[in-house]
Amino acid sequence: MSDPRPAPGLDQLGFYTLGGHVENPRQMLTELAQAEDLGLGQAFLSERLNVKEACALSGAAGAATESIGIITAATNHNTRHPAITAAFATTMHRLTGGRFTLGLGRGLRPQLAGLGLPPVTTVQLEAFAALMRRLWRGETIHNYDGPLGAFPKMALNKDFDEHIPIGITAFGPSTLALAGRSFDVVILHTFFSDDTVRRCVETVRSAAEQAGRDPAAIKIWSCYATVTDDLDEQTVLLKTVGRMATYLQVYGDLLVQTNKWDTADLDRFRDADVVRHLGRWADESADLTTLRQLEAVIPQTWLDCAAVGSAAECARQVRAQFDLGVDGVIMHGATPSELAPIVHSYREQFKAPPAVPAGPLH
Repeated sequence: MSDPRPAPGLDQLGFYTLGGHVENPRQMLTELAQAEDLGLGQAFLSERLNVKEACALSGAAGAATESIGIITAATNHNTRHPAITAAFATTMHRLTGGRFTLGLGRGLRPQLAGLGLPPVTTVQLEAFAALMRRLWRGETIHNYDGPLGAFPKMALNKDFDEHIPIGITAFGPSTLALAGRSFDVVILHTFFSDDTVRRCVETVRSAAEQAGRDPAAIKIWSCYATVTDDLDEQTVLLKTVGRMATYLQVYGDLLVQTNKWDTADLDRFRDADVVRHLGRWADESADLTTLRQLEAVIPQTWLDCAAVGSAAECARQVRAQFDLGVDGVIMHGATPSELAPIVHSYREQFKAPPAVPAGPLH
């Protein structure tokens, strides 16, 4: 039986292109074409310092598409000069007819340290968002000396009056509050419980209201692992168990703290023989036996923070994410071809309207 509630449109559904480790970035072009055919509203681009450099991917994505939104989720503010990032964003904004969002993140501390860069602070992110907006308004900035460094002169074009959304990937309460104060789009992390998503939404909206902003104007995206069970067992486990185990390896304390999970369960995970003997990130493992062993040491309630099942079941779980207060759902960990049955079921079950072409997020 179909759900009688009015459904958010397909423009409020998105996906990550080039998910995980890839060898050939050209496959993004096929994924984007499939996503536009499905009517998805947003394509998210993650960045890795191999064949997934954000500016190059964004330009290709913008040129190869006509309707879908493009957002970097995320790149780092401190790996390029601020003026270069500002120019990148304005170029993308005009290239796409307003479909681009500059999405930022804090980055991974070990990687930043390896590049000789200090950890990113909340103060820097807030200052960077303000600086971008000044440059996009055509200001010339002389003798900047602040959290972002010292710059004698920065300017793009005095005739600019660009309104480009700025997004941020948010995890902890400090970043969520920053998002409410200073950003336009918020991307939550994968494997958040329903209670955590609700709490994150409330934190963002409250911070926006306290800052004198319209809380409803900030677009919050749930990042929701979505996997149909018609895939083989190894693939399903890799997209769920393997991904969760990797997050626990990288920043398990933060994920457990954010979800208010039991830290004793995290200790048991870390102490398990299978985890101690991995020698690499769990989602790089293609070994079915290892994935089954990892599944046994992760609480099922943690793994339940994902949509897994038939296409119809996944569609219903995606729809339910909107009841938590988010404005959009990223169906994470799946390609458009894998998402096609879910999107078709979502459309049929909920009579979802099609995406609005070529519209910016704000």
